[in-house]
Amino acid sequence: MDIKDFIDLWNHAHGKVIDIRRISLKAGESLSSYHVPSNIFLMSIRGNATLNLGLDFYRMQRFTVLHAGKGVKLDMTVGSDGLEYYSVYYKMSLQPPVSAELDTLLKQAHSADLTYSITPDKPVEMYRLLSDMYAQWLRQQPLARLRVRTLFHQFVHDILHQMQVQGAGTAKRDLAAQIADIIHKQFSQSITLESLSESLNYSVAHISSYFKIRTGYSPIDYLIKVRMDKAATLLLETDATLKEIAVSVGYQDPYYLGRLFKKHKGVSPIRYKDMHTAQKKLQDRPDLTKKSSIVLPDAFQYSNYIDNDYQYKVDGEEDLFMSRHSRPPLASALLLSLILVLSACGTNGAAEVATSQPSPSDTPAAAEQPQTKIVKTVNGEVEVPLHPKRIVAGEYLGSLIALGITPVGTSAHHIKNPYFQEYLKDVEEIGDGNGNVEKILALAPDLIIMDDFYPELNEQMAKIAPTVVIPYASLKTVHEEVTYFGELLGQEEAGKAWLADYDKRMASAKEDVLKVIPADSTFSVIEWNDKDIMAVGTSFGKGGQPIYNGFGFKPPAEVAAVLADPGWASFSAEALPEYAGDYMILTSDSKTLEDLKAEPVWSTLPAVRNNHVFLWTSDRSGYWDPIAILSQTEELAAWLTSLK
Repeated sequence: MDIKDFIDLWNHAHGKVIDIRRISLKAGESLSSYHVPSNIFLMSIRGNATLNLGLDFYRMQRFTVLHAGKGVKLDMTVGSDGLEYYSVYYKMSLQPPVSAELDTLLKQAHSADLTYSITPDKPVEMYRLLSDMYAQWLRQQPLARLRVRTLFHQFVHDILHQMQVQGAGTAKRDLAAQIADIIHKQFSQSITLESLSESLNYSVAHISSYFKIRTGYSPIDYLIKVRMDKAATLLLETDATLKEIAVSVGYQDPYYLGRLFKKHKGVSPIRYKDMHTAQKKLQDRPDLTKKSSIVLPDAFQYSNYIDNDYQYKVDGEEDLFMSRHSRPPLASALLLSLILVLSACGTNGAAEVATSQPSPSDTPAAAEQPQTKIVKTVNGEVEVPLHPKRIVAGEYLGSLIALGITPVGTSAHHIKNPYFQEYLKDVEEIGDGNGNVEKILALAPDLIIMDDFYPELNEQMAKIAPTVVIPYASLKTVHEEVTYFGELLGQEEAGKAWLADYDKRMASAKEDVLKVIPADSTFSVIEWNDKDIMAVGTSFGKGGQPIYNGFGFKPPAEVAAVLADPGWASFSAEALPEYAGDYMILTSDSKTLEDLKAEPVWSTLPAVRNNHVFLWTSDRSGYWDPIAILSQTEELAAWLTSLK
């Protein structure tokens, strides 16, 4: 039974809780040949154990969730730390009439073979759900039992959502994506590094540094960005006062929101709304512009707007009221623009909008051939064009370039990527993050590619064109990523050819390096900014992929384990000798080799003394897409071979 069948079944089924228990077992205790009397969820709280469910073995440790079907034989051996866990016994039923398809799914759900295990992204939240459910169960009151049923369905929903997300990738969802998800869902509440630490069960230092490595933002800076974007949307789509907007995005002081807004958007909230209102009036009057009245002009640029006279009056609610004129909400304006574009280009959907000139294959015979296909994504099935012509790539641009595909638009951070410059001559910037709705709509895309960092933006994208969302960091290797997009975009052969050339060039670079550098040399890949020093492994850019995956070198043995999992480490200057290898790849935006030789600790490192340090800046080392990895590998190979 796949995740879609699970969801379909639970949308029609009634789940009844039979029993809830909280169980503590000591180290060395075991449970043998226990035949589960009903379907059961197990969630560990602390400790560990090994479980045998039928023919399958599972490792139960911190916050593991296991499911077993009725009748399965359960054997459990508790580890050295003991084990404490919740067990929830339940059964499912369907109200008649029941279709044959649902009846089949129900029988599968009651099967002893229905076993699976997941590690939730938000373990503390799920623990609280189960804890509350257990407390209500013990009360033995009718209203408490209703609460149990509600909490149980919430628990099942969270499990299904987790299975859907994890099913799209190869591993647990990336920590940075988990942090971003919390921020997007809880931006109006108080969010601190400490609260994120508690929710995700990682240290404050780990969360802060990891998120910065992955996104370029600190978690708090990202929270502010999300809040400013939400405030901007409310300004344009509602008549809410600044005070009301401030409260809705997590601030009690509207004046403080005003200062933050001006800092991040370049103008005050009132100016921002007035300028968009003026822009909308121009769009509504085609006689005032030579541009087409059915296509949005370029988004207004705010950076040069003079706004020195902005201030708020202290008294009077009217001064905080953001709108003096009625206007349709932004979503309505976007939808209207989209309808006009579609009506001007044809009536066969967004995929047809992209075709600016007739194709030779546009004959009656060709028209009978399928023009679209169905793609499974984390947001469900999406119908996409077989051969898209106008792609907007909020993310994953490197793989598109590898396939020989040039999108019509991409995000600002891709435009800045030094390894993409020769490929982006005619590509439009769609804004920061994963892009701006108005800019993307103006490009009339027939396919949009995004990660899951901006879920609300993705919902709007789906109204513009077919949108494929690939969870952030779910494609782990160059081969996996390029192959995926080759299949998605009908460019399988181009993908195979590029990967063959990639493998050949990577092998050649490795061969050249190993002629000069002994294979048993140790390497450290380090980033040093004003406050932090971090060593990284194979999954965070900075040169880790070329050094460890490409050339096959190893970090110092003392830190090899931590650089394998979690894959990075933050440390003080005093700990440098432990992390420093024979050679060092160092990212720094301010230091030179001479600076290192003048530093008390750095100057003692053999790599520094022997000039075995490759220095580069974050705007070059911070990318790890397929194009960047190949270019970085050859760049580092050229440096290493020059040392002979």
